[in-house]
Amino acid sequence: MADPGFWGDPAAAQSVNQRRSKIEAALTLGKKLFADLDDSDVLVELGREGEPVEADLKAAVEDLSRRADAVELQMMLRGEHDHANAILNINAGAGGTEAQDWADMLYRMYLRWCERRGYRVEVMDLQQGEEAGIKSATLLVSGENAYGYLRAENGVHRLVRISPYDANARRHTSFAAVYATPDLDETIEIKIEDKDLRVDTYRSSGAGGQHVNVTDSAVRVTHLPSGLVVACQNERSQHRNREMAMRVLRSRLYDLEMKKQDEKRSKVEGTKREIGFGSQIRSYVLHPYKQVKDLRTGEVSTQPQDVLDGDIDDFIRTYLLAAGTGTLGKTVVADD
Repeated sequence: MADPGFWGDPAAAQSVNQRRSKIEAALTLGKKLFADLDDSDVLVELGREGEPVEADLKAAVEDLSRRADAVELQMMLRGEHDHANAILNINAGAGGTEAQDWADMLYRMYLRWCERRGYRVEVMDLQQGEEAGIKSATLLVSGENAYGYLRAENGVHRLVRISPYDANARRHTSFAAVYATPDLDETIEIKIEDKDLRVDTYRSSGAGGQHVNVTDSAVRVTHLPSGLVVACQNERSQHRNREMAMRVLRSRLYDLEMKKQDEKRSKVEGTKREIGFGSQIRSYVLHPYKQVKDLRTGEVSTQPQDVLDGDIDDFIRTYLLAAGTGTLGKTVVADD
């Protein structure tokens, strides 16, 4: 930053300045943790000398442990774009209303999780199901490390329950796919030729009402070389919907290229796979017992309703720690 020509490129200078601020914050945090550890050591010595410090020591250790766990998780977020905002896609699997209702439950789960973390969510596209639920949703999640956390959710999620849509009250299994990609800033160049695109417009779908959009403002963009299809219908103007769709496409193309360059990383972080048996990463069982189990790490919760209300931090944490330490995938966790 002391270089005379540093501010000649404002965008690059801002990027370096942000990186410097993060490094300074990390160093300050590290020094504070070690200082607090020294304070705890002092309390230990006082306790050995007979001073009544047990309550203070217990509180200090619990606080230090909690903050150390948080720092450990932060250390796992060292991917190139882990700090970025995330574009989250939820797609119902085969199975009609059952799968679409399950996709809607996941949609609600992630909205609750974002609310818990103070993340801002923008719905870029939402395709409603014919009878209930949703066919797909695309969300822009804005907040610190949003992509770093949400990449832990990449994969197929499986639900087992007594169907509310089955008059005979039979048990059903439903699938939905979740796919997170980083929202790229303007410093990342993704070359997209106009000739490689097919742009279709259509009327936005929704619940109706006085504010229903009656113009063909929704946009679907197909990238012909890769076959990727993205859509956006949430904005009122066709221009804005196209802009948002291109934003999603850039993110998808970048992610696709990264997976091509590093197949190993692809296997670790998860890819889009067939939405069905044999490809799920997490199983949510509501009947005959209640349990949510991550099949990659073995993390289990016996409170599925809490999980579906957005309490998924333990699953994310366990995944990131396993991925960061190279232990992910060492064992295959059977689905009970």
